[in-house]
Amino acid sequence: MAYIARDDRPEDKSARYAEVAGEIMAVLDGEPNRMARMATIASMLHDAFDTFFWTGFYVVDEDRRAEGVDELVVGPYQGTLGCLRIPFGRGVCGAAAATGQTQLVEDVHAFPGHIACDSRSASEIVVPVRDGEGRLIAVLDVDSTEKAAFDRVDQAALEDLLGRAFAV
Repeated sequence: MAYIARDDRPEDKSARYAEVAGEIMAVLDGEPNRMARMATIASMLHDAFDTFFWTGFYVVDEDRRAEGVDELVVGPYQGTLGCLRIPFGRGVCGAAAATGQTQLVEDVHAFPGHIACDSRSASEIVVPVRDGEGRLIAVLDVDSTEKAAFDRVDQAALEDLLGRAFAV
C-alpha cells in the first residue's frame, strides 16, 4: 500500500519508514552486489511513498575519478528519465557528493545551479551513500512534484537506511 507523507503526522511517516526499512533490509539480507542493493532500495522506496516522483542513485564513476574527474553517473532508479552524468558540486546531487552532506531542498527552482532533469520536480532530498570504510560510493536522489515534500524525518530515516544497507 502506498503512503502519502504530506497528509500524516511525522510519527506516522517515521513508522512507515521503519516498516519499509525492515522490509528492505530483509530482502537485502545476504546480497553483496551494490547495484542489486541500489535497485532494490530504489524500487521499494519509490513504491512505498506516493510523493516520491523520482527515486534513484547516482554512482561515483570510478573510471572518471581515475582520470582526475569527480563525476556521478546515473545508477538504478524508478521514475522518468534521469540525467546521465552530474559533476561533483553541480546541482543538488553534485552538492551532496562534493560536501558529503545530505541536501534537503524545499524548492529546487530556488537552489543555485539546480539541474532540471525533469521540470516537474519541485523539491528534493539527496543523501550521500558510503561504503563500510566511509568512502563515498553514490548519492540517493529523491524528487517530488510537490514543494517541501521532504523534511528531517525523511532525512533521518534515509540516512539510517543507507548507512545500514551499504555498511557491508
